Amino acid sequence: MSAPQNLGGTSRCGLVLGPSLDKIIKNVAWRKHSHLVSACKSALDRLHSLADDPHDPTSCSPLYGLSPSDADLLLQPLIMAIESASPKVVEPALDCAYRLFSFGLIRCCEIKDDSSLIFRLVDSICKCAVLGDEPVELGVLKVLLSAVRSPCIYIRGDCLVEVVRSCFNIYLGGHSGTNQICAKSVLGQMMIIVFTRVQENSMTVDFKNVSVSELLEFADRNLNEGSSIQFAQNFINEIVETKDSFDSNLSLDLQNGGKHPEGKADEAVNEGDDLSGYSKIREDGFLIYKNLCKLSMKFSSQEYPDDQILLRGKILSLELLNVIMGNAGLIWRTDERFLNAVKQYLCLSLLKNSALSVMAIFQLLCSIFQNLISKFRSVLKSEIGIFFPMLVLRVLENVLQPSFLQKMTVLSLLEKMSQDSQFIIDIFVNYDCDVEAPNIFERTVNGLLKTALGPPPGSTTTLSPAQDMTFRHESVKCLVRIIKSMGSWMDHQLKVGDVNPPKLSDNENLTESPSNLNEDTNFTDYELLSQANSEFSDAISLEQRRAYKLEMQKGVAMFNRKPSKGIEFLISAKKVGSSPEEVASFLKSTPSLNESMIGDYFGEREDFPMKVMHAYVDSFDFEKMGFGEAIRYFLRGFRLPGEAQKIDRIMEKFAERYCKCNLDAFSSADTAYVLAYSVIMLNTDAHNSMVKDKMTKADFIRNNRGIDNGKDLAENYLGALYDQIVKNEIRMNAISSAPQSKQENSLNKMLGFDGILNLVWKQTEEKPLGANGYQIRHIQEQFKANSLKSEAVYYAVADPTILRFMVEVCWGPMLAAFSVTLDQIDDKEATSQCLQGFRHAVHVTAVMGMQTQRDAFVTTVAKFTYLHCAADMKQKNVDAVKAIISIAIEDGNYLQEAWEHILTCLSRFEHLQLLGDGAPYELSSLNTTYSDTEDISLRSTSYPSLKKKGTLQNPAVMAVVRGCSYDSTSVGANSPGLVTPEQINNFISNLHLLDQIGSFELNHIFAHSQRLNSEAIVAFVKVLCKVSLSELQSPTDPRVFSLTKIVEVAHYNMNRIRLVWSRIWSVLSEFFVAVGLSENLSVAIFVMDSLRQLATKFLEREELANYNFQNEFLSPFVVVMQKSSSAEIRELVVRCVSQMVLSRVSNVKSGWKSVFMVFTAAAADERKSIVLLAFETMEKIVREYFSHITETETTTFTDCVKCLITFTSSRFNSDISLNAIAFLRYCAVRLADGELACNKKIKGDEITPLEDNVLDVQACKDEHIHFWVPLLSGLSRLTSDPRSAIRKSALEVLFNILKDHGHLFSQPFWSNIFNSMIFPVFHSTFDDSKVNQKDDCSSPSARFRHSDGSAWDSETSAIAAQCLSDLFVHFFDSVRSQLLGVVTILVGFIRSPGQGPSSAGVAALMRLVADLRSNLFEKEWRDIFLCLKEAAASSFPGLLKLLKTMDSVEVPDVDQPKSDMELASGNGAVNDDPVDDNLQTAAYVVSRMKSHITMQLLIIQVVTDLYKMHWQTLSVGSVTILLETYSSIASHSHELNIETSLLLKLEKACYALEISDPPLVHFENESYQNYINFLNDLLMNNSSLCEERNLEAELVSVCEQVLKIYLNCAGFGSANNAVSQPVRHSFLPLGSAKKEELAARTPLVLLVMRILCSMERDSFRIYVSQLFPLLADLVRSEHNSQEVQLVLSNIFQSCIGPLLMQS
Repeated sequence: MSAPQNLGGTSRCGLVLGPSLDKIIKNVAWRKHSHLVSACKSALDRLHSLADDPHDPTSCSPLYGLSPSDADLLLQPLIMAIESASPKVVEPALDCAYRLFSFGLIRCCEIKDDSSLIFRLVDSICKCAVLGDEPVELGVLKVLLSAVRSPCIYIRGDCLVEVVRSCFNIYLGGHSGTNQICAKSVLGQMMIIVFTRVQENSMTVDFKNVSVSELLEFADRNLNEGSSIQFAQNFINEIVETKDSFDSNLSLDLQNGGKHPEGKADEAVNEGDDLSGYSKIREDGFLIYKNLCKLSMKFSSQEYPDDQILLRGKILSLELLNVIMGNAGLIWRTDERFLNAVKQYLCLSLLKNSALSVMAIFQLLCSIFQNLISKFRSVLKSEIGIFFPMLVLRVLENVLQPSFLQKMTVLSLLEKMSQDSQFIIDIFVNYDCDVEAPNIFERTVNGLLKTALGPPPGSTTTLSPAQDMTFRHESVKCLVRIIKSMGSWMDHQLKVGDVNPPKLSDNENLTESPSNLNEDTNFTDYELLSQANSEFSDAISLEQRRAYKLEMQKGVAMFNRKPSKGIEFLISAKKVGSSPEEVASFLKSTPSLNESMIGDYFGEREDFPMKVMHAYVDSFDFEKMGFGEAIRYFLRGFRLPGEAQKIDRIMEKFAERYCKCNLDAFSSADTAYVLAYSVIMLNTDAHNSMVKDKMTKADFIRNNRGIDNGKDLAENYLGALYDQIVKNEIRMNAISSAPQSKQENSLNKMLGFDGILNLVWKQTEEKPLGANGYQIRHIQEQFKANSLKSEAVYYAVADPTILRFMVEVCWGPMLAAFSVTLDQIDDKEATSQCLQGFRHAVHVTAVMGMQTQRDAFVTTVAKFTYLHCAADMKQKNVDAVKAIISIAIEDGNYLQEAWEHILTCLSRFEHLQLLGDGAPYELSSLNTTYSDTEDISLRSTSYPSLKKKGTLQNPAVMAVVRGCSYDSTSVGANSPGLVTPEQINNFISNLHLLDQIGSFELNHIFAHSQRLNSEAIVAFVKVLCKVSLSELQSPTDPRVFSLTKIVEVAHYNMNRIRLVWSRIWSVLSEFFVAVGLSENLSVAIFVMDSLRQLATKFLEREELANYNFQNEFLSPFVVVMQKSSSAEIRELVVRCVSQMVLSRVSNVKSGWKSVFMVFTAAAADERKSIVLLAFETMEKIVREYFSHITETETTTFTDCVKCLITFTSSRFNSDISLNAIAFLRYCAVRLADGELACNKKIKGDEITPLEDNVLDVQACKDEHIHFWVPLLSGLSRLTSDPRSAIRKSALEVLFNILKDHGHLFSQPFWSNIFNSMIFPVFHSTFDDSKVNQKDDCSSPSARFRHSDGSAWDSETSAIAAQCLSDLFVHFFDSVRSQLLGVVTILVGFIRSPGQGPSSAGVAALMRLVADLRSNLFEKEWRDIFLCLKEAAASSFPGLLKLLKTMDSVEVPDVDQPKSDMELASGNGAVNDDPVDDNLQTAAYVVSRMKSHITMQLLIIQVVTDLYKMHWQTLSVGSVTILLETYSSIASHSHELNIETSLLLKLEKACYALEISDPPLVHFENESYQNYINFLNDLLMNNSSLCEERNLEAELVSVCEQVLKIYLNCAGFGSANNAVSQPVRHSFLPLGSAKKEELAARTPLVLLVMRILCSMERDSFRIYVSQLFPLLADLVRSEHNSQEVQLVLSNIFQSCIGPLLMQS
């Protein structure tokens, strides 16, 4: 075993002490230090005999495992060696002490005073630092730091102070820069150790190592000797981490033994002073902190103003304070004592040192202040409100004469603070929203703006251009940091939600487990906002406080200009009460008021200001105050006005108040008033430098003699008052600092602030030097004023809405700063910062929904792209384009209308790219027809590339080079002037710059649109459509870039939810319609083809039932088809729709409605090719894809039918119409087969009638009945088509459908069919005929016509009548109620003027009655006959009215030569001869009479035939109707024949016109003949009716009338039977005309006479008296036939003869 291993024995302490003592013995001078040698040897001998305590070596004190006596023996040589002052001896001793402390061998002891052995050891170590030896200094630092670091001992109290002082001395007097750096580093590490223990209140804590480079950030960089910083860092690390290099067993023992001091320290409490209740650890920490603060407040004396040692000590103390505050833990916030220490000592240090001009001190103050803001802003609200303007704003707002380093420090400080997003919010909330606090945020932003703009033009500044540029860059950087932090905070809050800050829950955990803070003591103040003086606030209350402050500031500003106006405004705004007392309180407590203005307001003569002044004075309590003190106290809040009268009024009121508070002070108030005035004069005299001859005390006393009611005041009193005023000027302070009464002040005392105020005013000997002394005193007074107010409440807010108010404050300055910098500076870093600022500003304003501010920022960036004047572009403009793209991608969800600026920029960018590649895209090329599958793409033309050739004559390029304003829609369109080659070259080079942005970035915005939210995508599409419209409507250069992007965006977003897609498409559809109707044919074609592509892609998607998306998608085609005036566009629409439908027929679904609407519009088109094309597709759809039409929506069937009906009206091709009718029948078959049965029932309220006369089918129970309505009504309308083939086909199909599928219809629906579809087919004809008949009297030239100008021919009429009859008979049981209508229709046919319709009507009616005779009821028979009767009678009045028109018509004589008449009528082109007109009228009347007679005869025939066929089934009522019918017709025929003059005119006219006469005689004969036969038949076959009606008499009467007519015709009638005719006196032979008439009437007379002859004798007897004269006249008359005479003879023989014989 070697010798060193034997030294010191086996104990652990011996292992350390033995070698060191041996080295000391070897190095010491034996003669000089014999006692030291002896002690070392004794210790070595003792060590050989010692061993560690076998029981509990860790409990031994002060050395591990040894007794106290042994420890004293062993440590005494070590102390003696250190005190030997020999470096060779001291070094091993220090090394030994270092190892003892590091290894934890010195333990379990508290080192406080000289009673402790370890204290003597530490004290000797501290003292040996003065030896001046460099290794010794390092050794001392090493030992002291290891001692403080050791958890096994507790250095406290004076010992700890001594340790710190020794390190201070080494720093201040060290022999090398390295040692000084090490000393500073050791002190910094000690502060970290001590205050980490204070935080945890424990000796065993984990702490971090000090950073030497950070310690040297502000000072002592000059001490660095090459690698001094690294040496010092290693030096610290070695000491702190020493324990890691020792034996693990020993370390384990030391760790186990280290618990005792911790417990002891925790239990130790100081004995009875103001620090009671605190542990020793925290007591010592407080002591160190207090001493450092005091040390930092020491100033040079007047004798040694440049004391560098003192200055270095001050700087070091501030650095250590900075280390402490930078590592401050939770205890500083939660412990009242430490918090008060910050307020009392640190704040005072900051205040006093702020006046110094030393740069290092200012930087340290800023660093400390940063720590205070970061960690203590919630509890130092008032202090920060004072220091921020003093340290930061004062320097920041100095634009013209700033200190470069100071301002850079402030800018750096602001940049660091701005990185804390919560700090930005808290500053605004607690200061800018607090009426009593300064607007820190607003002033900061405005100060940065001023700095960014630089000194105003023409001003004088001390800054160099480089410095000014640096300031501008840094200020812009700060503004960018601020807006970025605002955005970060907003993003965080929006993610968390509107709840309390998320870290509040973390704080609860921290409170429960303080050890968590041990991991990171650099807590932020935001984490601790749940303290008692912090309060969470919502945005609404902050808005109210902010608004209150702004209005209050407005009122204060008005007051400071004109006090009366300001008070009036504040009272009207209810910011101040209207009473004088409330106004006085406001003037007294508002610090921002101008003191001079307050004085002027008090001195006004008006009543209210006087009352306010009195209330103000009465608010003071001068009780027990000396007069000088009282007047000084009174005048601190305002400045006396300059006018003597005003001062007089104020002093008068003051004197009254003072005497009232101090009743025994003076004999009267007058005394106080005079003395007050005298004191004011003395103050001015003594302290005004302009006054040369100062007032003496004797003068003052003499001036005030006899003022106390003629008596003198005591000279001592006046002398003392004089001394007070002369020594201490009555100063009107910058702020009001008057104390309030105790009652008012009970809640206004700031905790812990009294101490700082006492220090400020007691330590007057430590006045700081420098030019800012007055300002420091001003701040001190501000501190004192704040002490009179209640503790400020610190607000925390988590509602992002607060950002709206912040943006309102800062957006203008930021916009100006970024814009000006970006415009004036080309530096890449500066422009990059500005663009980042724009991006963050857009983000915040966009998310917060601040449209005006957002648009301002976006517009500015867009303008800076210079895409509107590309020839002037620079790199920064290209960067602006990149920023625009980034904004679009990052904040697209919130841009809304601002998208317009972005998309406009992209459009212009693409235009420039297109120009660079060749030439502008020409829309004329779009006229080429696109293939069905071709997508739209922009193809480069064959123009040469601009980038390759420098000269071009392209007009579009020239226009772009000329440029334009940003807001111009057409680039360079209206810009005059020529383009120079230089401009062309600049433009081409700038196009190369744009190559930095590829098409990928450009297209990424549109591809990214699928990630936009629902609201954003709609806004995006709206703006894109707007930009596209502006492109397409450009008068000089229409482009389709945005249009192609619309197609892409629609494709990207096609998979969105249906609700969102509907909103998108509503925008796109309006756009496509607007552009599709454009006058520019190329644009319209391009748009419609784009729409086709989209629709084709959309139709690839399946649509569920009962949705309407496909229909909405195809609706633009419908609108364009209906409104476009271009045949090419309409044809393109038809082609597009046809192609889409036929290719995706299974996916059309609800789109069928739009498809059919398109084809419906096409069917009515004026161009034949469009109609044919549409019908071709329609034919294929109906034939092959009918099942798809109603697959999801049955109403499309109606649309299909409507479309087919429109095709039937096509005037281009009858085949189309006929085929469409056939398809209608096919649709009816499919409908009847139940093709729509799978679909849901459609309610009646969803049915929209196609026309007004379409009935309401809601009552119909059949769910598919309403589908028949449009089909049948359409066919019904077609029956009136002017084309005969179409009419016939429609008529046949209509009735065939009804006959084939009528069994599906219910009785109500049948009724509706007849009323709305069948009857209108016939009524249109008959109604028109009636109209014509009515008009005939005034327009005799009119002819019978159909409603549309065409007439049914005989064949059509026959078909119609026959179909109607067959249908009615076929479904008689269901349609029985329509019998009267059907009969009316058939009778209408009979009444028709043409032979064909009449015959058809007769045949149909006869067949109808024949088929139904056994099923007809009596009422139905009666209805039939009544209808015939009414048909016959209804035409009588019209004909008679027409005949009356002949009264005014003159017919020429028949002897006029016909040739003359023809000549008269042929002389001119226009025949105006009235004779010809009369003949035409007569001809028309003749024609009408013939038609009328034919109709009447036909009715008689029908009635007669019906009676003959069915007489057995007829009732009495029916027969009676028949009788009335016969009678009315006969009477009417006779009435026509007695119009002699009329008949003569007609005869002449017929002769002149060479036409036959109307068969009036025949009509009369037939009428009477049928009438008489009917009566005779009734007499023979219907006895019951004969008795009821006395038919025999009626028959005789009719016979008598016939005989009279015959006799009148023969010219042989008696007066009694021709009453109206003149009496003839002679009888001439009958003319040929009369003979013809007699011949015509002869058969009727024969019939009458035979019937009379056949009468029974008794019956004849009854009527013979009235018949005989007539028979006698017959005997005398001339007859045309011998048969008349024979029958007459027979009557006389068989009837009259027997009667005569009987008589």
